[in-house]
Amino acid sequence: ALFAAIAALLADKTGRPVKARADRDDDMVMTGKRHDFVTDYSVGFDGKGRIQGIEFEMLTRCGMSADLSGAICDRAMFHSDNAYYLPDVTITSHRCKTNTVSNTAFRGFGGPQGMMGIEEVLDEIARHLGLDPLEVRAVNLYGSAKSGRNVTPYHMEVTDNIAPEIITSLARSAKYGKRRKAIDAFNASSPMLKKGLALTPVKFGISFTTSHLNQAGALVHVYTDGSVHLNHGGTEMGQGLYIKVAQIVAEEFQIDVGRVKITAANTGKVPNTSATAASSGTDLNGAAALKAARTIRKRMVDFLTGHWDVKKKDIDFRGGKVRAGRKSMSFAEVAKAAYLARVQLSATGFYATPKIHYDREAARGRPFLYFAYGAAVSEVVIDTLTGEYKVLRVDILHDCGRSINPAIDMGQIEGGFIQGMGWLTMEELWWDEEGHFRTHAPSTYKIPVASDVPEDFRVEILESGRNREDAVHRSKAVGEPPLMLAMSVYFAIKDAIAAAGEHRVSPRLDAPATPERVLFAVEDVQARAEMREAAE
Repeated sequence: ALFAAIAALLADKTGRPVKARADRDDDMVMTGKRHDFVTDYSVGFDGKGRIQGIEFEMLTRCGMSADLSGAICDRAMFHSDNAYYLPDVTITSHRCKTNTVSNTAFRGFGGPQGMMGIEEVLDEIARHLGLDPLEVRAVNLYGSAKSGRNVTPYHMEVTDNIAPEIITSLARSAKYGKRRKAIDAFNASSPMLKKGLALTPVKFGISFTTSHLNQAGALVHVYTDGSVHLNHGGTEMGQGLYIKVAQIVAEEFQIDVGRVKITAANTGKVPNTSATAASSGTDLNGAAALKAARTIRKRMVDFLTGHWDVKKKDIDFRGGKVRAGRKSMSFAEVAKAAYLARVQLSATGFYATPKIHYDREAARGRPFLYFAYGAAVSEVVIDTLTGEYKVLRVDILHDCGRSINPAIDMGQIEGGFIQGMGWLTMEELWWDEEGHFRTHAPSTYKIPVASDVPEDFRVEILESGRNREDAVHRSKAVGEPPLMLAMSVYFAIKDAIAAAGEHRVSPRLDAPATPERVLFAVEDVQARAEMREAAE
């Protein structure tokens, strides 16, 4: 918006087209960052670590203007439960206006910040009780409707809960228990290097929390040579949206996806487009494109019933051909014959997400159509003398429903995890005492590179996944949820730091867990552990 306003002002004054192109350093100084949070909490729990009541107070740096801070902070509140049932909960969000750049939207849109709060709480409960954090996480998971433990803080029933299934399956395949014992043995015999292990789940709500954005349109043309033109309101930014929607259309017509020509979003063809965000690009635009394709296919079927004198139920689209008994034509031949019979081979499709509603004043409703689930196990090793660390192994099991394109979804899972790992471990924003932003270039702002990818990186898509809601081909969104899988890296680092103090005290660690912060945390843990031992 900042650069658009500058360009618009100059274009208005000069009457000429204007392009504003910022230097990378200026761009990083001037533009918004992911909202930083400070979360305070007070929690009560029983001897097994099951939460009985909790209060969250979130303070968010929004910057000098509102931008998207309201919706981002709302989503952080929606995700303060992550995958856990909180029977008695109060969540307060303070949106702080500050004399800094206006912070804005990033992958996860507040969800990651909300989830980090509850995961920290559960980790602290486990260390207070001397239990494995996975045990505490397991006893706090949402349950069935029969158990009464399936209602969110915003009064939405969780009816598609597969978090227990995913966690149990992943813990078994990753040999969590066996590795926990091996790590304890390693730490007992290694004075300088310490290992840590953590398993964390993800439950991420899919839909825009601003209800009117949950709509999309599409335009589909079928030509007489059997080729198809597809346009919809989604933006391709490397995430594979265009090919997924093209696959949906090709599947409906039973033609090769190469026969579908995709053109970029254009409000001259599909008006009033919603943002490609909230992980809903395929859900919304795919559903709209499917409706348009089905309209055309129905017209073709209606034409063929008279042309071939057959019943609708006997007409089958398959393998680039259309058949009815012994009668058969290629899809292209059907398209041409329909055209000659003056059948319309162009259609629009519109989709609006069903069932969602939310009363913001009452803080009640169903802001999400469904939830995407996943879990990750991360193992790290830290050097207690320097604070340096390495991610040794990562195991991921993620729910994509019935994946439309497993290759693309796998890429989103892997990429999202690495991006989240960067957010929680190395991407540090730093201002000097005079308020100047200093980490404004690749030389000072560190992002993950190829060498940061774990050497042992095991990623699986849940084979039994199937969306219970009527999403496109029972698929699930996969854009944002995988980023939160990287919480397992942060808590594995924290686990390793705790081992430096023989698990006598819980580490104090803020994100990002840079080597500097890890070293300070190790020194603090060791000092407090010595004090506790002396007091005992």
